[in-house]
Amino acid sequence: MNLQDKVIAITGAGQGLGRSMAVYMAQKGARIAVIDLSQEHMDETKAQIEAAGSSASTFLCNVANEQQVEETFSAIVSQMGGLHGLVNNAGILRDGLMVKAKDGEISKMSLANWQAVIDVNLTGVFLCGREAAVKMIESGEGGCIINISSISRAGNMGQSNYSAAKAGVASMATVWAKELARYNIRANAIAPGFIATEMTAGMKPEALDKMTAGIPAKRMGQPEEIAHTVAYLMENDYVSGRVVEVDGGLRL
Repeated sequence: MNLQDKVIAITGAGQGLGRSMAVYMAQKGARIAVIDLSQEHMDETKAQIEAAGSSASTFLCNVANEQQVEETFSAIVSQMGGLHGLVNNAGILRDGLMVKAKDGEISKMSLANWQAVIDVNLTGVFLCGREAAVKMIESGEGGCIINISSISRAGNMGQSNYSAAKAGVASMATVWAKELARYNIRANAIAPGFIATEMTAGMKPEALDKMTAGIPAKRMGQPEEIAHTVAYLMENDYVSGRVVEVDGGLRL
């Protein structure tokens, strides 16, 4: 896929990795549908896209809400003239041990914290992927869907909810690649390692040093390196059903 003038939707594009992806692909000529829950953040992303020489439209949407997702993807097509790519990037964290015993007391991960992560990180990816596929089939032009997984899909302590969701979105990408190939729609996933974002910037220096020391590359990844991988998967029409790990050699 040549990204020039293609419409690429990105969830969670108001900041962090999503914003980096949006700006990177805008520099290649893509027009970006910015999807997020914060209008302020989306406006900031839109300004950076325009500074990069392309255009964007913003769409307020809770990806875990079926009606909102359906309305959002219909609006993208009507306002932007089509849909050629989707990056399922939106996600949340509610980390905690499944059970923890201390001083005779046992605490548990709440069902609310389990469900919140599953709703956004797994169900939200399903809903957005489904609606994007519908629009791509209706247009007859095909397209590409990329799910943002994580190396935590292999199972990371304190992340029962997150790991389960990220394993699920990686599997869905493989399933969709098989199901949607007949419509000229490809699907892939990216599993980032530790990436330097606003979230990691708030960590204590000693914790960051310890984390970085365990990475064979001895540094965290940069958001632009994930964005570069997104663009590669969008552009290479013979890559489908793959999960690309971008983690500096780290394996959990």
